[in-house]
Amino acid sequence: MIRRLTKTRIALGAAVVALMAGSASAAEYQLQYGYQDRDVARMVSLGGSCNRCELSGRDLTGAAFHGASFTNATLVGTDLRGAELMGSNFSGSDFSRADLDGATLVGANFTGANFNRASLSGVDAAGATLVRAQFNNADLSGAELVGANLNGAVMGGADLSSAELTAVTLANVSARGADFAGADISMSNLSNGDFRSADFSGATLNGSRLTGGNFAGADFEGAEMNRTDIRGADLSSARNLEQEQVSRACGDDNTRLPRGLTPRVCRGIAGVRVTPRPPVPPAPPVPPRQRNFVVASSGR
Repeated sequence: MIRRLTKTRIALGAAVVALMAGSASAAEYQLQYGYQDRDVARMVSLGGSCNRCELSGRDLTGAAFHGASFTNATLVGTDLRGAELMGSNFSGSDFSRADLDGATLVGANFTGANFNRASLSGVDAAGATLVRAQFNNADLSGAELVGANLNGAVMGGADLSSAELTAVTLANVSARGADFAGADISMSNLSNGDFRSADFSGATLNGSRLTGGNFAGADFEGAEMNRTDIRGADLSSARNLEQEQVSRACGDDNTRLPRGLTPRVCRGIAGVRVTPRPPVPPAPPVPPRQRNFVVASSGR
């Protein structure tokens, strides 16, 4: 039996929402709702340029931001579950308490963005730029972050359990109390990071660099550390670290270990410590010629 769909379309006009200083063009806002059967998926498309856009608390589930520029935007508490933010620029934007579960952030720029207390479970952020981003108490469990750059990020209390962090830059991060349990952190750079009281139980750290990091109180129970670079790392107060793990890692005279453990010096370590080049993210769609901000919505 074919069910007839009732199609009622309501146009809600257009309004100027952003003006760039010294720019001859303004960002334009257009919104269209289409009310259909509940079985019809809701689709939202956003593109162009909108600096300092206010989108807090909006329902943008499944939204598609392709090649868009939303720098310094405010999306506090916004629902972005399943959204696509591919190849877009959200540097300086505020996603605190937002829900991005299952979102695609491939190749996007989030430099200095705020994700404090946000939910990013299962996101795909391969090749994303997250330099100096804030993830305090954020949920990144099961996230795909292959090749992402989180240099200088703040991740206190963040949940990265079972996350895919291969070839990721985690240098100079502040990740006190972060949960990396079961995560794959192979061939990644954790140098000079603050990982005090972090949980690395069951994590894979093969070929990663921990040089100069502080791991006081960190839990390494069952962690894999084959040729992990621990030269100059402070592991003196680490918990559940065994000689078998240390013997597989590569240390030096500056490695600080718990009493009774002895570091192993590896030959040719300098030749294998180079983090592999991250995978190249897919090219984002070509943005529209006009610098417009467009929203199209159908269904609910």
